[in-house]
Amino acid sequence: MKIVIILAMHGMPPSDFPQKETLDYFMLHSRLENMSGPPPPAMQKQYEELDNKMRNWPRTRENDQYYLTSNELAAVLSNQTGHNVVVGFNEFCSPSLDDAFEEAIKQEPDKIIVVTPMMTQGGEHSEKDIPEAIERAKKNNPNIKFSFVWPFNISKIASFLAEQIKEYY
Repeated sequence: MKIVIILAMHGMPPSDFPQKETLDYFMLHSRLENMSGPPPPAMQKQYEELDNKMRNWPRTRENDQYYLTSNELAAVLSNQTGHNVVVGFNEFCSPSLDDAFEEAIKQEPDKIIVVTPMMTQGGEHSEKDIPEAIERAKKNNPNIKFSFVWPFNISKIASFLAEQIKEYY
């Protein structure tokens, strides 16, 4: 069985993205999220342009350590599992989760396993955004099996953290 893993990450704005555009992005994001009814087309277009610019901003160790570490984690996860790992970001970075699913599907897997390091329940990305992206991918790919490895067992999370703490005794 051919398996592809999608590592669903949050994402961060790059630190050197223009400050005014970052503020505009967050203002528009908030307004669109809290708007009742469809947004004005001009507002939606402005938001999509800023989102695209931010997602595709060149990433370096200096401006987005999170992005680079996400890709390093994917490489280590691929090495440890023996499966290809595709990184997808909920926001701020490319590829988006939808783009990550497209990349995974191009590899013609029998199964796509989605995992995130977002460990605890209560987060919008893990509880809403990632499952919605999985459903969009499933809709057009009924021959592929999808699994979301989440939520994590809270006792296992605590054990992992306790193990990390031992180094500091």
